[in-house]
Amino acid sequence: MGEVLSRGNLFKPELVKDLIKKVEGKSSLAILSNQKPIPFNGVEQFVFTMDSEIDIVAENGKKGHGGISLEPVKIVPLKVEYGARVSDEFIYASEETKINILEAFNDGFAKKLAKGIDLMAIHGINPRTKQASSLINTNCFEKAVTQAVDFSKEDPDLNVEVAVGIVQGSGGNVTGLAMAPDFSSALAQIKVNGVKQFPELAWGANPGSINGLKTDVNSTISNGGKNRAIIGDFANMFKWGYAKQIPMEVIKYGDPDGSGKDLKNYNQVYLRAEAYLGWGIMAPEHFAIIKTKE
Repeated sequence: MGEVLSRGNLFKPELVKDLIKKVEGKSSLAILSNQKPIPFNGVEQFVFTMDSEIDIVAENGKKGHGGISLEPVKIVPLKVEYGARVSDEFIYASEETKINILEAFNDGFAKKLAKGIDLMAIHGINPRTKQASSLINTNCFEKAVTQAVDFSKEDPDLNVEVAVGIVQGSGGNVTGLAMAPDFSSALAQIKVNGVKQFPELAWGANPGSINGLKTDVNSTISNGGKNRAIIGDFANMFKWGYAKQIPMEVIKYGDPDGSGKDLKNYNQVYLRAEAYLGWGIMAPEHFAIIKTKE
């Protein structure tokens, strides 16, 4: 483990595996979609649209042209980082203690990455500043997806049905539903003849599926804004990935976080990790957002 202290070394493969596993379990987008490693310089994903239907051809008959549209979507990874100060006792600690500290840091970093993926890909913001990111631009649900349903607290079930109809009417499939807690709560309160229609959502539960549809409840969906739920083809039309190389460094000198406190003067070291994440919304018309009017 001594090599981990060198500047610019990479996370151990087992830590990377654990990191991504935790990210997949806490990000709504990661839970509802598929992911795979992506190269540092990005990757192009292609969406094929067949313009017509298959054609019956008689024996010795003429074959016609069906037509095809091909739209590439470029997935370029963005670099994100997180750092924290710890006591410089880390440098002199036993190997077991160092491992424990790094595992704890890895756990915290995973939670921040998971939340960050949702905030970036749904809202298009820098998670730390909460401001719109020019690097993300329109590569986010709030800007790319134009199909919307007005949220009704009295009948959120109808909201879902309408959203499903919109997505299917655009030729898309519905494979997942991401909900803000207040939308889930509104569904949980629906009763017919005194009987709860969605008892699995009672008391803030997150069951993972409703009526056979994969679901997730997460505050990142709204993030204090208008969104209440996103529904659509997450399994096929939203792609995300990460670059396997995740650098980590232990900084012993200077003021790397701009706090005005010199590390050496305060007997501290600075742990910093970086990750490269990319995503793409392959077909925005295969999604719909349920949101409040104001």
